[in-house]
Amino acid sequence: MIQATLHQLRVFQTVASHGSFTKAAEELFITQPTVSSQMKQLTQTVGMPLFEQIGKQLHLTDVGRELLATCQEVFEQLDRFEMIVADIKGTKQGRLRLAVVTTAKYFVPRILGYFCQEHPLVDIALEVTNHQNITRRMLENQDDLYILSQPPEDILLCNEYLMDNPLVLVANKNHPLAGKTNIPIKSLNNEAFIMREQGSGTRQAVQQLFGKHKVAVKVRLELGSNEAIKQAIAGGLGISVLSEHTLYSEELELTTLDVKGFPIKREWYVSYLEGKQLSVVAQAFLQYLHQHTQKNGVTSSIAS
Repeated sequence: MIQATLHQLRVFQTVASHGSFTKAAEELFITQPTVSSQMKQLTQTVGMPLFEQIGKQLHLTDVGRELLATCQEVFEQLDRFEMIVADIKGTKQGRLRLAVVTTAKYFVPRILGYFCQEHPLVDIALEVTNHQNITRRMLENQDDLYILSQPPEDILLCNEYLMDNPLVLVANKNHPLAGKTNIPIKSLNNEAFIMREQGSGTRQAVQQLFGKHKVAVKVRLELGSNEAIKQAIAGGLGISVLSEHTLYSEELELTTLDVKGFPIKREWYVSYLEGKQLSVVAQAFLQYLHQHTQKNGVTSSIAS
């Protein structure tokens, strides 16, 4: 049996995640020579190299990748044990790893804030990213829970409905179509359009709708930020489709257009890997999330 210490494994895991002894030392608040010493001892214990240096880049060997996977399992089990002990004591304690798509940042942090007020001993690791990165993180089992509107179909997941996520057509209030009702979707032909980046769930939904009705718009800009899209719309650069959750009543320069086919019906889901044993903290937040979204709705919109 390999006699490695938990400290050595923690240092190794941190080095592997950063690909750098220096960054690992900074994160762990220890010196770089200490990191080097711990990795030298661990390598001797394993009996095979864990890293290889190619140029200035540090890479894991095959043995190193196997050890990293083992470390993740070990520390996940230890975290779960600590949470169970805390739960038995009547407290919620531990770390919640949560990844959400960018649009969810308009309501998830607020819910997290309320949750942490009730459970101050819980630490949160929140990753806000696009749909493609969420899928990658799922494949690598990096998080406890995921919040998104279009769970990937090629990954075995448990998907639980949270609430509706209508996608609305947004324009500058001075747009020629503003204020009109029951506008035919064909009226969008040749309109200057601002699209989300490739891989965005919103973009996929828009392309499906336009493809179905044979609508061809002029894509003037591709932006990866909802806030940047709203600024572009306010500047008269075009129209776009956004989640209603991204809009605020004080954004008086923006308006929604009453075009047939909109809003596009979408839903918010909380997902986790099928077969994953959720920690006590993840289970508590999952329950809290359902209660909060069902009770309060968590919506915001601008005047159309």
